[in-house]
Amino acid sequence: MKIQWYYPAIVAAVCLCAGSALATGTTHIWGPSTDVQAFKVWHLTCDLYLPVETSASGNRVASVTNLGVTVGVLPSKTVNLEVGFDHKSGLGRLDAYPLYGNAKIGVPENSFGTFFPALAVGIFDVGTKGDATDYNVIYGKAAKSFSAGAVSLGRISVGYFSGNEDLLLDGDGEKDNQGIMAAWERTMTEISDKLWVCLEYMGTKSAYGCYTAGVSWKVASNVAVLGGFQAYANDLIDNTVTMQVDIDL
Repeated sequence: MKIQWYYPAIVAAVCLCAGSALATGTTHIWGPSTDVQAFKVWHLTCDLYLPVETSASGNRVASVTNLGVTVGVLPSKTVNLEVGFDHKSGLGRLDAYPLYGNAKIGVPENSFGTFFPALAVGIFDVGTKGDATDYNVIYGKAAKSFSAGAVSLGRISVGYFSGNEDLLLDGDGEKDNQGIMAAWERTMTEISDKLWVCLEYMGTKSAYGCYTAGVSWKVASNVAVLGGFQAYANDLIDNTVTMQVDIDL
């Protein structure tokens, strides 16, 4: 029998919109990326997660919404720092504690030479209720763009994360709080500079663990819309479709 997907753990932090280098520094579609908001740039996001299956009783599982704000706070082009928070709803009893914090510091690709990767370390889903929403997921990640002559092969990201072992559990209730993160992303310039695609993976069989695919389209220089699909590693968790809108100010 399927369980409601939001009980094992919370949907991971703010999700993305993308241009040639992503418009947000927080995530790709699901997990965190190496991108960090520039100084004084505010990023607003509105994300909706819709379960594609019904419960055992035939009822539609509740959708989850995420409203987020992130801002760059370090006046440097070499090392960037962002902080932000999310308001999440649709999580049952956890809606009483809807705020989650996040922060990340990183350096852009090629900051110290042509072959230097982008690097970032950070934390997300820092909840306000102990033993309930304090997922406190810490991570590190590296990313590098590749090409074959004049043809872009996209960017590959690889990292590792670790969260609260009392909350990040598998389907049997056992701790499963660490795992790898990986993503491939590319702006489809052959079609349009506004179109971006991404394939992503986040490990564990907690509710963070899933395979994700999505596309983003920039409707304006600072606004993008995204559609994606999450297939969870834990087959007790209902897969979800995500729709997102992101704005930079």
